[in-house]
Amino acid sequence: MAKRREQEHLLQQASRQQLLGGRIDRREFLTRSLVAGLGMAGIGTVAKSSLTPALAADRPLTPTFYQWIEDLHPSIPKVNAKFPGLNYQIAPVEGFGIERFVAESKKGESTWDVYAGQTPFVEMSAMIKAGVIEPWDNYIPKEVIDDIIPSIRAECTVDGKLYSWPFLLDVITMGSHSGITKKAGVADIPATWDDFLANAKKIQESKAAPFGATFDAHGWRSVAPMAHSLNSNVYTSEGLFDFTSDQAIAALELMKKIMAVSHPDILLEGASDGGVNGTPDEVAFAAERVGYQVKYQNAPLRMAHNWKDPNQLRLGPMPKFANGEGSTVFWTTGCALFKHGKNKEKAAEYIKALTYDRQIWKDSIAGTETGHPGQMPPYKSVYAEWAANKPDWMPEFVGLVRTQLDKARAINNHLFGLQQFVIGKPIWETFLKGEEPNPKVAMQKVVDAVHAEMKRAG
Repeated sequence: MAKRREQEHLLQQASRQQLLGGRIDRREFLTRSLVAGLGMAGIGTVAKSSLTPALAADRPLTPTFYQWIEDLHPSIPKVNAKFPGLNYQIAPVEGFGIERFVAESKKGESTWDVYAGQTPFVEMSAMIKAGVIEPWDNYIPKEVIDDIIPSIRAECTVDGKLYSWPFLLDVITMGSHSGITKKAGVADIPATWDDFLANAKKIQESKAAPFGATFDAHGWRSVAPMAHSLNSNVYTSEGLFDFTSDQAIAALELMKKIMAVSHPDILLEGASDGGVNGTPDEVAFAAERVGYQVKYQNAPLRMAHNWKDPNQLRLGPMPKFANGEGSTVFWTTGCALFKHGKNKEKAAEYIKALTYDRQIWKDSIAGTETGHPGQMPPYKSVYAEWAANKPDWMPEFVGLVRTQLDKARAINNHLFGLQQFVIGKPIWETFLKGEEPNPKVAMQKVVDAVHAEMKRAG
């Protein structure tokens, strides 16, 4: 009986606070008070009514973040401090795994309210299909939706609903070590892949550095953006990457040519986060052993932080094939709203504060003593503000990356959006290693393997 009265009191107090805050009207308040007065016999009614948000008072707002986001963005605790009682946690994920989230959802529950770490093409479709997340549309302010850069908004949308509130923007670009390129007598930012390869060969032959160029061997960071640089119309009618297209074959052949002037461990998995981070290309660029690195802009920025003179870093557009489209790949890392979470209105308030926080963007773009991620905001208004009154800390690469976004294309959202590249990597590498002489044969085997796995998974 005492427990029942305590729960009734909590419901009534929560409703009273929402009434005073203008989040419900008097009629709704009276309805809630009546239902609460029914005692625990009326809890079934409560669960099916708009009283459910009041139950969130039993638990503080509980966001969970992918560990690397906290590591690269040290101002997050300052945003957290603006939300008293916040139960901030690190997510139980590695290598983009969502198993814990799915397992909880099957039980109709969630330990957390919102997850910061979702990349649309990677796991968003799977989270939707498994009933883990719900759209933000009922909670995100309209002015925020309207402020999202259109291509990013499209990336985060499925069936007209926004399933990812975007946070950190990355675009595949190119970084170069100007000390190395100057010593070799080549351009910092070659415009075409032919020039890129010729310059990389000169770097190695002149011994300006042990290796000329490098890339990240994961397909969404190499095959896809390189194919986009020829023509970004490289997806099948079912939304998968077209591995047998002319663009994909050209990308694979390009990767093999780059490998001839690169470090021998380039195809190995990374040293952390299930193999997707701490990759060999990052190690080589950080050690100043290679002239060029093709990767999203935050990678060369972070790696140059380890150089004797980080000011020798140059960023530019990723090269393109002669007469190619000159596109590339972009993605955002955003925030997912758990379907079985609690404090959804508060979660929206928190994510808005997080993603608009100017200190986070200054730290990311200008760098701090602990790192220089260089990830950028998803909002039109922030860039407009900077264009009208450029901050004295603003580096030149911001305009470059923002301009590249206009040409870039997101990888299609699909249940196998990421997995298709994971499945394909050891197969297309038979061509890169010389085990299969025909790239078309290798790529057809990739397509066959992806479809076989899709059939097996049902």
